[in-house]
Amino acid sequence: MSWKRIVLITVLLSALSGGGWHVWQQRTNEEQGRLITAKVTRGTIEETTTALGILHPLTYVDVGTQVSGQIKKIHVALGATVREGELLAEIDPTVFATKVESDRAQIQALEAQLEEKSAQHTLARNQLERQKKMLAANATSHEALQSAETSTRTTAAQMAQLTAQIRQITASLRANEANLAFTRILAPMSGTVVTLPARQGQTLIANQQAPLLMRVADLTTMTVWTQVSEADISRLQLGMPAWFTTLGRPEKRHHGQLRQILPTPDVVNNVVLYNALFDVSNPDLELAIQMSAQVSFVHAAATDALLVPVSALGNAALDKDKDKDKDKEKRAHRTPGTTVRLMIDGKPESRTVEVGVKNRLQAQILSGLEEGDEVVIAAPEKRPSSGNSPLLMKRPSSGGRGRP
Repeated sequence: MSWKRIVLITVLLSALSGGGWHVWQQRTNEEQGRLITAKVTRGTIEETTTALGILHPLTYVDVGTQVSGQIKKIHVALGATVREGELLAEIDPTVFATKVESDRAQIQALEAQLEEKSAQHTLARNQLERQKKMLAANATSHEALQSAETSTRTTAAQMAQLTAQIRQITASLRANEANLAFTRILAPMSGTVVTLPARQGQTLIANQQAPLLMRVADLTTMTVWTQVSEADISRLQLGMPAWFTTLGRPEKRHHGQLRQILPTPDVVNNVVLYNALFDVSNPDLELAIQMSAQVSFVHAAATDALLVPVSALGNAALDKDKDKDKDKEKRAHRTPGTTVRLMIDGKPESRTVEVGVKNRLQAQILSGLEEGDEVVIAAPEKRPSSGNSPLLMKRPSSGGRGRP
């Protein structure tokens, strides 16, 4: 073999070796460049259970009537603000006023009869005393004395009977006066008229149940009735923070605390839903009845926390005593021994971190990272290999026409 051929082969091998190294290095850099990363930032994080709710007034009264009759006048309109004791409506008082007048007349007649019997009783007692003195002087008979005694007892009994009748009619008078007062329907509380099914001129029958005239509600405090699934209801605790937003103002949060969980659930399409209630202040009456609420019950929260996407977290490990302290760590909302891939000098390296509050999107880092660190949140995509090196691809033959 001539020295020229040896030199040519050496040059070709060097070129091929250098080109292969260049291709391998390029592919390695491409794979590292395709790593999806995110910066460690600071912010607020919450771990929550979400559900849908409906707004209702905390306090309201259904205003009815205890007497039957025709509605003579309604003094308020739907949506009006009323004060306790304010006149809301009037029922025709004619029948009840007549009964009151009749009872009073009967009482006056009975009182006159009682006064007459009282005078007769006084006369009978005086006659009895004279008969006793005359009998002692043998100036009268025993029969006359017995007649005087009988007259005294009879007038006393008649007085007692009239007194009882007066008491009876007086009781009837009080009842009829009360019914007459019930024809003037007053507001039992301060609030807003939120329903008004009754109409002026309508006849109400109160024999079986109290007819509903209107509902007065205090809208300054609202209750959120939240339906929570049976899978999440066990995570809720009375007194835990809760907040919600409305469809009209999704950027504004209204805050409260879980007050009550009703024991009996609603079953909707074979789904068991429990009602969880909490109250919110509504001084500006911004919130209205039957508004929909997107509710979040807060299990844990942190402010000014180091945050990473939850996809950056690896498998929890490296703590042999993890099972022993599992309950304690759960209460503290900490997950020790979690690994992340931290970019250092352009290369990913494993780093053990301690995780605090975590939700579906983000996780709080208690230790192991600093603000501004870059962590890997997704592995590189694997591209299919072409199987050919650019240096080994065949060149088109020069003996014929090449394709454009």
